[in-house]
Amino acid sequence: MFTGIIEQIGEITAVERGEDAARITVRGPLVVADASHGDSISVSGVCLTIVEQTSDSFTADVMAQTLAMSTLDGVQSGRLVNLERAAQVGDRLGGHIVQGHIDGTARLTAVTEGSAWRVLRFALSAELAPLVARKGSIAVDGVSLTVSEVGGGLHDGWFEVSLIPETLVATTLGAREVGDLVNIETDILARHVERMLSLGIRSEPGQTAAQTAAHTLAPNAATESARSKS
Repeated sequence: MFTGIIEQIGEITAVERGEDAARITVRGPLVVADASHGDSISVSGVCLTIVEQTSDSFTADVMAQTLAMSTLDGVQSGRLVNLERAAQVGDRLGGHIVQGHIDGTARLTAVTEGSAWRVLRFALSAELAPLVARKGSIAVDGVSLTVSEVGGGLHDGWFEVSLIPETLVATTLGAREVGDLVNIETDILARHVERMLSLGIRSEPGQTAAQTAAHTLAPNAATESARSKS
């Protein structure tokens, strides 16, 4: 679990490709300072597990599904990435709950300069458009951000984020240009709500979402139990 507050900009120093997987080595002295084998590191929003490490770098395996859904698919040595260690229990939650489970990618379509900030606009796929809301949380390349605006429809959706100078300097988002792809993780609550709606679950007045789900699914569970005994 992460918070989306980037600790360090790292650099990919080696990439070994297999038929349906890859092994990457990332230089990041800060994030490996207290790391151990098996620890999780967010690499531009992708949760990876340390399998080898040195005093200033770590190596991780990337499976086929992760390659297909993220910008790590075409990654090469020299790429700068955002790094964050897993959150510790008791830490301040400066951003929002970020799992490191990428929903997909989005392409940067416009950059608008402000007096002390920069607004980035990204295109949204039809799959991700329903999961992004104005003033909601989103992780872009692992950076916890607030959606400042959304627009378009299901097939031409877009969202904007407004970046302060600190974010532009402390993350790789300051170097992003129109046409670049970024990793996107939507808010976990939005994904759960979408799943419930896809199952036809609706809340009754006075019920919480959890109560509604339990009430709806209980009859199905009882039916399956009866079938298993017959």
